[in-house]
Amino acid sequence: MLPLRRNRDFVLLQSGQFLSMLGGSLTTIAYPLVVLAISHSAVWAGAVGFARLAPFGLFGVLAGVASDTWNRRALMVASDAVGAASMALLAVLIFTDVVEVWQILVLGFVEGTAATLFNTAWSGAFRSVVPAAQLPAAFSANEARRATQRLVGPPAGGALYALSRAVPFAIDAISYVFSSISLLLTRTPFQEERERDSAPVRTRIAEGFRFLWAQPFLRTCAFLYGIGNFLAPAMTLALVVVAEEQGLSPGAIGALIAGIGVGTLLGSALGAPLRRLLSVRGILLCELWTWLSAWVFVIWPNAYVLAAGLVLFGLAAPVTDSVVMALGLAVTPDRLVGRVQSVRLNIALLVAPLGPLAAGLLLEATTERVAVAVLAAVGLGLALWGTLSSAIKTAPSLDELASR
Repeated sequence: MLPLRRNRDFVLLQSGQFLSMLGGSLTTIAYPLVVLAISHSAVWAGAVGFARLAPFGLFGVLAGVASDTWNRRALMVASDAVGAASMALLAVLIFTDVVEVWQILVLGFVEGTAATLFNTAWSGAFRSVVPAAQLPAAFSANEARRATQRLVGPPAGGALYALSRAVPFAIDAISYVFSSISLLLTRTPFQEERERDSAPVRTRIAEGFRFLWAQPFLRTCAFLYGIGNFLAPAMTLALVVVAEEQGLSPGAIGALIAGIGVGTLLGSALGAPLRRLLSVRGILLCELWTWLSAWVFVIWPNAYVLAAGLVLFGLAAPVTDSVVMALGLAVTPDRLVGRVQSVRLNIALLVAPLGPLAAGLLLEATTERVAVAVLAAVGLGLALWGTLSSAIKTAPSLDELASR
């Protein structure tokens, strides 16, 4: 079996996504900063975060059907084109100083919709170019790529935003092109040969849902991820707002968020030894209990303290993703990958858009300490749920992947 570094299509897929998502990470800090500059409202900043994430819950299952029905490569290239157009238009609106919050909401929603379709098809593409036994290592490499983006993107985005508010969005638009080029250069088909499915859309969605529901571990992880995906963007927005209130510059705020990327990069590097040392359940619990670090901020309300807690989450998250995502893809038939992954993501991301919205409302209505305390209480409940769950206690072993 070829090492991943010699797998041409895997390297192409990763390289294109690195450049594309690096462009996207520039806007992680630029989106809330430009909204805060226009509206001076944490609620509106949270609303934009909601608009960008809402399509994953609204259109995820339909995107899964599309991924299992049509050519995945073509869907991904089309999604890149829509994402590029939306970011280019937003850059122009900001540069000409005519942008309004509602326009950012609409274009963020459009970009999120394109990302929903792309990410659903990407799961099938990833599974096609990586043998099952190498999926955990491949996901660790993927998490390392994402960590590098988090490390480089936010501070660069903050610096570019200080240069001109439009620049991060313009570069993001260009970065989509690199993703499309890498997709067009890959040789491996992104789906197996399949007969045309003439069943109604509702029936096809139900088939994906039934398959996921019959897997207790994957089903439970989807709901655990759902709460975690609510907390992560909520805490990130809280960090941005707290840091700005405490007088940090855009570049400094970007550097704080980049610290999460440092943690994720280190966690990705430690993935292989931790997968050998810990059980799947142990890996999951390590991540879930990191949310308790937010209570330190309640005692000591400092932006750097909150950032340090998120770094701990960043350390654990890539190891968890490498095992959960690998097990999920390995057990799913290719013809169902899009639907099963979309159902899983739909559950996992169902309440994610509410995270930044809830954080914005809490920060506007209460003190920063109370807002973070509410979020930390949710994190405690999540950790207890994962610890007591019978499905997590009987989680499958990674050794099962070797036989696939």
